[in-house]
Order: sequence, then structure tokens, then C-alpha cells
Amino acid sequence: MMDTQAQTGLPFMKMHGAGNDFVVIDSRGRGAVMTAGLAQALGDRNRGVGFDQLAEITDADGADFGLVFWNSDGSQAGACGNATRCVSDYVMRGLGAEQVSLVTARGGLRAERLADGRVAVNMGQPQLDWRAVPLAREVDTLHLPLDGDPVAVGMGNPHCVRFVPDAEAVDLAAVGAGHEHDPLFPQRTNVEFASLIGPDHLRMRVWERGTGITLACGSGACATAVAAHLRGLAGRHVVLEADGGTLEVDWREDGVWLTGPVARVFDGVLTPDYIAANR
Repeated sequence: MMDTQAQTGLPFMKMHGAGNDFVVIDSRGRGAVMTAGLAQALGDRNRGVGFDQLAEITDADGADFGLVFWNSDGSQAGACGNATRCVSDYVMRGLGAEQVSLVTARGGLRAERLADGRVAVNMGQPQLDWRAVPLAREVDTLHLPLDGDPVAVGMGNPHCVRFVPDAEAVDLAAVGAGHEHDPLFPQRTNVEFASLIGPDHLRMRVWERGTGITLACGSGACATAVAAHLRGLAGRHVVLEADGGTLEVDWREDGVWLTGPVARVFDGVLTPDYIAANR
């Protein structure tokens, strides 16, 4: 299929949720087309398109669609909440539906459009056991033996949530990269820095594994809300102010629901020469 695309070009969409931006490629009906090399090339904001994550839509048995996620360094991600919401909105519009089912590496998920136009997705229950996050050894996931006393939460991908007096004052590049590559995280980790700014209201900033600083992170918002509740800092319904916008997280009986805005910015076509040179 890549040979065919290299001859005809490859359509894509650019979308974002609260500033967390994505390239979306719809591979339904033709087979997956992405490779690590093409994902890395596309992730370059100067020589490619640029994105925080790339989401490839696939066919899925027993669900409306499947999703595979790629980071800008060419590695794969197990989950991406904001991309899931954006793609769900696109698929719902195509189907004329108000809710959809989907499959990711996280398993089966469900998304729905609210009356105000925002899109919510059930990201499943958090993974709190050290093996499931995963961590390299058995430790208390509510109090990691790292600077800042962070919390480890798995949301289909690993998260390290650190509560700080002022999230604005954190040097994300320096501290976030250090946690991402700490040996405690065998698959590296996303890192969230959060401060309480009101009852059930948090300020959150994000360093994403394989990407760097991002304006928002859906799975990171979920992990931060879960960690805040477990630490006794907030209830189960939390509003999070990310650099790029506002997200809501509601930890319910059936899973952690993530709600926020979605936007489809533009459509484009990757040229045959670009595909051939980077696959």
C-alpha cells in the first residue's frame, strides 16, 4: 500500500484539542500506511507538517474504527486522549452519529459529542499497580522515590505527575526530560506538573514522552486528575487549565472521562516524492 501512496500522494488532516495538535491519516479500507520513518519526518515542524502526535485511523472488528498513535520521534504511543476526541468527532460527523466505539492499544473505548459541541471519551480505568504503569521495580506509585515526590499513573501510557506550588515556574525542558528518561520508567514517561488554583481546579503543564513540551495532553489530564484525587487534593470531577485550553476530567464508575474542545484546522496531501524519501 505504501508503494501506491508513494505514486498518488497521501491525504491528511491537521486537528487540535486545546492546542494539542495532531496529524490524522485515515487508512480505513486500504490498510495501514504509516512507518516510523514517515512519522518522524512528518513530525518535523520545519521540514514536515509538525504535530504533537500522529493518529492513524484503521479498520477495527467490533468497533466503528481503530486508532494507532505515533510520537514525533517516530516511536509509538499507547494512548492519546485529545487525538482520540478529535478523530471521534471526525468519524461521528461522517457517520451522522453522536457516539462511536473505537479500539486502541488501551482496548475498547467510547466517545460522544455533547450538546455544547465538545467531545468526551471514556479513557478506561487508571492503571495504578507499578507493573501496569509500568515501572522498573516495585515502589509506592503514590509516592515515587524521585525529586518532587511525584505520582505514577498509567492511562495506556505511563505518566509521572508532580504537584508543585506554581506550575508556571517550572522549567519544563530541564525537569521534564529528566523524569522522562529516569531508569524507573522502562518505557520512558510523560510528565505533568500541576498546581491547585481552586477547589477541583488545577493548572497543568506537560512534557510529553517522545515529543517534548505540548500545550495540552488528554491522557496527562486524566492522570493528573486521578493523582490529585488519590492525594486528597481534589474530588473526582476536575477542571484542568493547560497551556492551550481547558479540559475536564470525571473519574466515574465506568472509567475516566475526558472532555474538551476539538478543531479541524486544514486538510492536505503529502506529495509522492515526500513519501518516497521518508518511508
